[in-house]
Amino acid sequence: MPITTARDDAGIVTVTVDFPPVNALPSAAWFELAEKILDAGDDPRTSVVILTAQGRGFNAGVDIKEMQATEGFDALIGANRGCAAAFSAVYDCAVPVIVAVNGFCVGGGIGLVGNADVIVASDDAVFGLPEVDRGALGAATHLARLVPQHLMRTLYFTAQNVTAQQLEHFGSVYKVVPREQLLATAREVAALIAAKDTRVIRAAKAAINNIDPVDVKRSYLLEQRYTYELNLAGVADEHRDAFVETGKPKGA
Repeated sequence: MPITTARDDAGIVTVTVDFPPVNALPSAAWFELAEKILDAGDDPRTSVVILTAQGRGFNAGVDIKEMQATEGFDALIGANRGCAAAFSAVYDCAVPVIVAVNGFCVGGGIGLVGNADVIVASDDAVFGLPEVDRGALGAATHLARLVPQHLMRTLYFTAQNVTAQQLEHFGSVYKVVPREQLLATAREVAALIAAKDTRVIRAAKAAINNIDPVDVKRSYLLEQRYTYELNLAGVADEHRDAFVETGKPKGA
């Protein structure tokens, strides 16, 4: 199964994504991921959720090939709504969500990680938003939770990546470890949370969300508005077609 859930006796639920070759998720998978995360948190036996991935990288965003192979805007709308649902699920999950990031985390992956409660990463992990190279916008809301404001703008406009080590320096990544130690490290942190009274932890998650200075769901919805405008103008198709044909940004 591309998205699986496993539970241990300590109340730690691990949600694993596996969509070869690069974990670029089709529209339906974003909704499925949202459902699995929320279901895990709603179960009173759950103390903490770990979100991880198999393969070359953690997440490569939406499946652009699916979008370009679909007539009209149904795939675009599905991808945008699916991403919003999955990002919100991480944020709204009733218990803390730890993300274990291996390899690349780009596009929609930033939305998942930016809304998580704890981030651990492999020492080869990179994070970035190639949105402007795809004729789209989105997840600046979440990138802004990982890096300082001006660096966020620089990364966004240039579509450059930032390393796990840089994010550890900023304090947004908790630990950077060799890839073979990644899941074990996430489980170590999860065990510390699982040892607490889950009633208190659930209240703490709700409290922290309610004092958040930015409404992440409304902020992301505003970003999506500009993505829709670029699509209606035909700009986004030009960039996505170029990427599907060459694997590179338009004009590169």
